[in-house]
Amino acid sequence: MTRRKHSSSFKAQVALEAIRGDSTVAEIASKHQIHPGQIQAWKAEALSKLSHVFEKDSGQGSCADAQVAVLERKVGQLTVENDFLKKSWAPYAKRSDVR
Repeated sequence: MTRRKHSSSFKAQVALEAIRGDSTVAEIASKHQIHPGQIQAWKAEALSKLSHVFEKDSGQGSCADAQVAVLERKVGQLTVENDFLKKSWAPYAKRSDVR
């Protein structure tokens, strides 16, 4: 028998059904053809990670801030290099205008 892979949205849907408690875990298991122990595991995981949803400083925000900092440094470096090249090219530009 091959293992089935379930999407995260499907797992969330099943876990939410189990959390609501409208039907028993056995009913949910037979409805979705999943072992009841798997439903209990998904439910426990959902409940344990639920507090992370409401955290203000999520991991994605700090990752985005770090990426912005790297890009700002790169823009600064390219600006300095551009200014340097403009200044060093100025004498050559004047000579070409004379001809």
